[in-house]
Amino acid sequence: MSALGKATGALKSVDYEVFGRVQVSHYFPNQYTEQEAKKLGVVGWVKNTSQGTVTGQVQGPEEKVNEMKSWLSKVGSPSSRIDKTNFSNEKEISKLDFSDFNTKY
Repeated sequence: MSALGKATGALKSVDYEVFGRVQVSHYFPNQYTEQEAKKLGVVGWVKNTSQGTVTGQVQGPEEKVNEMKSWLSKVGSPSSRIDKTNFSNEKEISKLDFSDFNTKY
């Protein structure tokens, strides 16, 4: 297990999809989601979907993943309106699959 995982407890992984007016700016996933993830120290990815939602995966220490889940559910970018956020495949992991948080296109 990484030093990050040992220092802060269990590592978690969760997939997410954010619904609402969340693609009003191409900066929602790129600027704001990446910025928040990097601030919290979680890794993973985010991308816009053709259905108008934002989807991705977050991995990191359990408490940091929970903070990111809260941000994805309640805050988002300044110009977004979040109607709901679905989380799936939440599980404990032994190591991180990503080294950073990035936008997929």
